[in-house]
Amino acid sequence: MLLKIWIVALLIAVIVSLTGGLVFLLKDMGVKDSKRTLYALGVRITLAGLLLASIAYGLHTGALGSSAPWDRQLHHAAASE
Repeated sequence: MLLKIWIVALLIAVIVSLTGGLVFLLKDMGVKDSKRTLYALGVRITLAGLLLASIAYGLHTGALGSSAPWDRQLHHAAASE
């Protein structure tokens, strides 16, 4: 459960960083040497990497799973063999 909360928190943080980058882009349109948009992009890439790593960790450890109908059929076929 803690992993799912962590994943949702990272997703929210990515969305907040995306919004912040848009605000910085619009505010700094005429400023030549402003790097706030670039820094927001770096933060967003880092957060997205952490999000993907958390999902991969959850899938690898079995803490996250799929409940899709097409996935259940594959697991039942593999379990019966």
